[in-house]
Amino acid sequence: MNVIFIEDDPMNRRVVGDMLNVAGAAMTEAESGEIGLKLIDETDFDMALIDLRMPGMDGITAIQQIRARTDAKAKLPIIVVTADTALDLRERCLAAGADEVLFKPVAMDALFEAMGRILAGGDGDMIL
Repeated sequence: MNVIFIEDDPMNRRVVGDMLNVAGAAMTEAESGEIGLKLIDETDFDMALIDLRMPGMDGITAIQQIRARTDAKAKLPIIVVTADTALDLRERCLAAGADEVLFKPVAMDALFEAMGRILAGGDGDMIL
């Protein structure tokens, strides 16, 4: 599995990268929404993990731009990984096109469960 993690914090990228490594997944890091979108243009990913609060382009905008594509990459499974706890966060993320929302710190079992559910075509409206 090839995953892109769009996240500005290098420690968060490292922690999630270590989790994905345990599962044998490859992870490409992008420290901004702009870089993430460029990498999605250039590479086929099986899933995207996206933080919401980043300098420059935020995660919601990145999700909206992915979903606005006219090619198969518009259907890229997306999991939001955020520390934001705003009351309407879940609704905003789902409205933008996210498949799942996970809160930091993310537990490895919660991440793998969400990834498996999405890839198996499960209910994308669930939140952990």
